[in-house]
Amino acid sequence: MEDVTRVRFGVLGPLTAQDADGAPLDLKGPRHRAVLARLIVARRRVVPVARLVDDLWDEPPAGAVGAVQTFVGALRRALEPGRPPRAPARLLVTDGPGYALRAAPDAVDAWRFEATVERAPALPPAEAVAQLEQALALWRGPAYAEAGGAQAGAVQAGGALAGGAEWARADRARLAELRLQAVERRAGALLALGRAARAVPDLRAHLTDHPWREEAWRLLALAQYRAGSQGDALEVLRDARSVLAGRLGLDPGAGLRRLEADILAQAPELDGGGERDRAGTGGTTSTPGTATPVEAAAHVWARAAEAYDRTLAATARARLEGTVGLMRNLAVTGGEGLRTAARHRVEAIAAAEEFGDPELTARVIGAYDVPAVWTRSDEPPLAARVVAAAERALAALPAGAEAARCRLLATIALEMRGTREERGPEAARAAEDLARHLGDPTLLAFALNGRFMQSCRRAGQAPERDAIGAELVGLAARHGLVTFEVLGHLVRLQSACASADFTAADAHAAAADRLAERHELPLVGVFTEWYAALRLAAHGRTREAESAYRAAAERLDGAGMPGLQQGLLPLALLCLRLAEGGAVPPVDLAEDWGPYRPWAEPFAHLATGHRGRARGALRALPEPPADLLYEALCGLEAFLAQELDDQPVLSRARSRLRPAAGELAGAGSGLLTLGPVTRYLDAPTDR
Repeated sequence: MEDVTRVRFGVLGPLTAQDADGAPLDLKGPRHRAVLARLIVARRRVVPVARLVDDLWDEPPAGAVGAVQTFVGALRRALEPGRPPRAPARLLVTDGPGYALRAAPDAVDAWRFEATVERAPALPPAEAVAQLEQALALWRGPAYAEAGGAQAGAVQAGGALAGGAEWARADRARLAELRLQAVERRAGALLALGRAARAVPDLRAHLTDHPWREEAWRLLALAQYRAGSQGDALEVLRDARSVLAGRLGLDPGAGLRRLEADILAQAPELDGGGERDRAGTGGTTSTPGTATPVEAAAHVWARAAEAYDRTLAATARARLEGTVGLMRNLAVTGGEGLRTAARHRVEAIAAAEEFGDPELTARVIGAYDVPAVWTRSDEPPLAARVVAAAERALAALPAGAEAARCRLLATIALEMRGTREERGPEAARAAEDLARHLGDPTLLAFALNGRFMQSCRRAGQAPERDAIGAELVGLAARHGLVTFEVLGHLVRLQSACASADFTAADAHAAAADRLAERHELPLVGVFTEWYAALRLAAHGRTREAESAYRAAAERLDGAGMPGLQQGLLPLALLCLRLAEGGAVPPVDLAEDWGPYRPWAEPFAHLATGHRGRARGALRALPEPPADLLYEALCGLEAFLAQELDDQPVLSRARSRLRPAAGELAGAGSGLLTLGPVTRYLDAPTDR
């Protein structure tokens, strides 16, 4: 019987398999190859048959389970041709509800590559260069090449791969990043050996394809300097500055700035002192004792990250959980940080599910307890995927895992914001009950955030939200939960605006801004600046309010919150005109109205005299989403119904608005207002 432990697999390019003698094995068709690649991604863990079906087809055909079993049977015959009939498979095995590939730890080229890159920093430079070169030679193309891009599309057309093989996306991205690190670590090791000139051409080629890699720019400049060309080294740093600013809008980091200063000063340590300890690890060339506070912090971060990277294996669960913590911190920076965190969060959840451990999945999902203040999702498809994963983990949690259960329920409540599904408020109530029972202040703050997200299902709920905000402020202040304390102040600001209590709103805005400045939370200013514009609008200072709204919209641009940004400026300006009174304002449908376009269309028809079209568009309006602009959109509907004398629609709009009779319409958003709700409840007097 052949030794199946010596079968070798390649995924750093098109999928391959070789027997113990190096002869290629026939992996059959694209569906068979997709099954094998999916099992390799799972890293010896079991993949349930149901999961394989979901991963291989967007719309599974009838008999999909049987088809998977057929593919597995054919693969077993290819991988173990000498296995006697009815003898159990030893490589592609059945285990419980699914299958696993029990390949040896060194049987997959990607696994060998990762192991080499991980241990390279601890090796002597000469050995590191040799091993990294061998590892880089394993690459024959993009990792899992048949599971992505054009090839995946072609295979999908044949019915094999679903959705561009999402199951391979995280592994492909991780391996691609490790490959870039390997190139840079090899260059660092060459510098440590005094072979600077040899490192230059490889680094130049590397930067041609990956110009955002600051560590590669640093190494190239240092290599040029050590090769005897100070001018070329400075030119490299100028190129780095130009590329980073021109393509990414970023200034060079502390490492590049410090290197430039050291080159200009011809610092002795640039000749090689101390570089050996940092070969290929992305270390810096200065000590924190001579750096500015910002540079010292960057130095500490870099060294801690190096230690973390060396200490934990690439597949370690702790690394996965730690990554979510980094993404949580990244999210509160706004802009690209927020967008990046949202995308990578879904990848982290998918990676956690690969372990088949629902408690790990629950921790990864629940660790992203980033306070949310806006009640419309930025990326609904991603939110739906998070909810689905949370529901799966919730169903599989063992008895007694109550803290994990609480975090999952709170996550569901948060991610279902703006929808009208009953699961959202149900999850919010259950999370809050569990958190109060457990007596954990952090869990309670997270659960209260979920309840806040579900508190916009009808008009007039500002007092309820104010009570949530008050509890958040007190709870967070007592337990040092700064971001939730900020959230509480912003929630209370919104509620104070609804009741036109601008003295209280001012106090909460100032408190939120103070905390934001002290703890570097730039997104807070987005909300307080919009509040300042609302305040002007509520006091009838229309011209100043319009300028303030436009300035606030510019700040919102690039903040990474499309769920807040889309359509908000034209909506705010329309509400400003209506609150001012007078004729129906003109509406330009060429503007980006985002989700508010249905409410803008009747105004556009009405302003151009097409009352029939306006009435048709009015009657087609859906109930507004369950978010903080509910009262504003109901107010627009009531205004239109008054103008068009459509009594059934007017009656419906007034019925929805009546619970908020004492409020400023829409002001509970903290962003805009249509004026007093009573204006839209009373019979028209001047129309």
